[in-house]
Amino acid sequence: MKIKKAGKFDFSDKIIVFIATGAYVGYFPFASGTLGSLWGIVFYYQFLELQPLFYVFITFVLFFVGIQISDRAEKVFGKKDDGKIVIDEISGMMFSLIFIPKKIELIIAAFVLFRIFDILKPIKKLEKIEGGMGIMADDLFAGILTNVLLQIYVYGIL
Repeated sequence: MKIKKAGKFDFSDKIIVFIATGAYVGYFPFASGTLGSLWGIVFYYQFLELQPLFYVFITFVLFFVGIQISDRAEKVFGKKDDGKIVIDEISGMMFSLIFIPKKIELIIAAFVLFRIFDILKPIKKLEKIEGGMGIMADDLFAGILTNVLLQIYVYGIL
């Protein structure tokens, strides 16, 4: 795929950019990843109301679609893992909250832990994966790690 310059987006590129940037929150001049993570919480509240297993399904769908979207967005922006791409934070935050009770203190804890793991990137090798999978993988790991820690806390596992 040819890399395009900003302002030369065709219609499909505009859709990719809209989704990849979390409805353009990725363009916020600072903390765009934090805003993307907040979108994940919004989705948690929206989809959890329907049925917890549907939330899990949507979370996995968003992850796999996110691989394709972020791969294409990387080409559109012409930059590896451009900071404007926040679909990975949205997806990772949603993984953080799978089967976590809807209590504000747990949601705040999930948000803080996820952001810490997303920023610190405990497994640096995940960033070296090329394309959309590389963009999504470190946030998937951060989300799963956050979820495991919260499951241990909530359900007293171990």
